[in-house]
Amino acid sequence: MPTKVCSDSDVSVSEALRVVVDGIPVAVVRDSAGELHALGDTCTHGDISLAEGFVEDDTLECWAHGSKFELTTGKPLTLPAYEPVPVFAVSVVDGDVWVDTSRVDPASSDAPAPANS
Repeated sequence: MPTKVCSDSDVSVSEALRVVVDGIPVAVVRDSAGELHALGDTCTHGDISLAEGFVEDDTLECWAHGSKFELTTGKPLTLPAYEPVPVFAVSVVDGDVWVDTSRVDPASSDAPAPANS
C-alpha cells in the first residue's frame, strides 16, 4: 500500500531525501531530468545511507566507498557493491510523493524484496 512520504517540492533536482516507510529506509531521488525514483537507502556494500551520497544523471553514488547504483533498476554499476538495492513504485499525486514498499518496481525485477523487520 502506498505511503505519503514528502511533498514533491521537498526533493530538488540531483538530490536524495531519506525517508522511512513501514520500517524500511528509502532514498527518494530526483534525477537530473527531474524524474523521481525510490530505492532502498542502504548500500549493499556497507551499512551506509545512500541518500547521503551523490546523484549524477541516473545514478546514486555511495559517499563512503564510491559504489554507483542505477536509479531505475537498483543495480550497482561500480564496485565494491555487487548486490542491487530494491527499487520501489513511486508516484506524485496532488503535489505529494507516495512510495509503495510492498511493490518492487518491475524495472528492477532482479533486486531483492525488502525484509520487513
